[in-house]
Amino acid sequence: MKLSAHTNISDSFHGITAFRLISEELSLVKKLMDEQLTVHITESSEHKKALKDIDQLLESLRSRYGKMLRPGLVLLAGKCFGPITNEHIQVAASIEMIHNATLLHDDVIDDGKRRRGQPSINSIWGNESAVLLGDFLLSKVFKICAELETNVANIIATAAVRLCEGELRQIAQKRNWQLTESEYIDVITEKSAVLFSSCCHLGALLSGADKSQIRMLSDYGLNAGIAFQITDDLLDIIGDEKRTGKTLGSDVNKCKLTLAVIHLLGTVDKVKRDELINTYLESGNSRPDTKAFAKILEQTGSLEYARNQAQEYVTKAIDSLNGLDESSPLRSEAKNALIETAKFMANRAV
Repeated sequence: MKLSAHTNISDSFHGITAFRLISEELSLVKKLMDEQLTVHITESSEHKKALKDIDQLLESLRSRYGKMLRPGLVLLAGKCFGPITNEHIQVAASIEMIHNATLLHDDVIDDGKRRRGQPSINSIWGNESAVLLGDFLLSKVFKICAELETNVANIIATAAVRLCEGELRQIAQKRNWQLTESEYIDVITEKSAVLFSSCCHLGALLSGADKSQIRMLSDYGLNAGIAFQITDDLLDIIGDEKRTGKTLGSDVNKCKLTLAVIHLLGTVDKVKRDELINTYLESGNSRPDTKAFAKILEQTGSLEYARNQAQEYVTKAIDSLNGLDESSPLRSEAKNALIETAKFMANRAV
């Protein structure tokens, strides 16, 4: 694939204004993803109707790429050290497709009805199609990775493995009302932050950064990723589905502990704790009153505590960039864009 200047550039950045710096490159990532998610149908194609049905399913995914946050980090990290290459575009597309595959599977697991402001794939096409579409995305990732350098493909593969391990750990910790904050951070580091860290690692690596510079960017991505997930978990409780564009309340419904809940359970006495667990967290088949629960979290300072912790990780992420070379205007712009992006990731729940 060759980089082309003749690409339609979207004016919509989903609130991430820092991505204007990489608008053309993001368009190329989307173009590559479109190519991977298109069935090529000719007049001589056998089973033409079946292929058209498959392409219609793929179009459902092509029309909802979301914020492109992870590809954006690959590209911004790369711009901190040099020009963006074909390999940056391939890596960015691969990581976004891994992310999209996990969302497809998550919506099946959580019975999600909306995703990115539209009916979820599983709610339209059914769970079987959603799971298989996620698998299809992963197979496309394998194909792209086969064209990459072995060490680059290994980093992507390792991140995918750790992501799945994190998801499994979270499931294993369901209904563990003794879960500590440090254990929660360990889980979200694996299930979410590792992928952000790998984005920044690979972006820097592909632009020729040295080991210490790659470590700086990896640390930035890890801390920003932890802030992102803390905030995402907060939005699952207090968010507006019209603004977030996805089904909320799944963590409470599925008995998954998040930081605000862990803080709440640690601030009340045993009687109140048992009452909260029985009423809101172990509600059986009945759907808990998430608005009432959110009010309790607000009154006890648990929401504010989680927000503050997210901001602490944003500060750590920004501090990781202190030693970054700003000898050229472009590198300085890229660093500032990373700082702005980290702030965006945590400010979504403010």
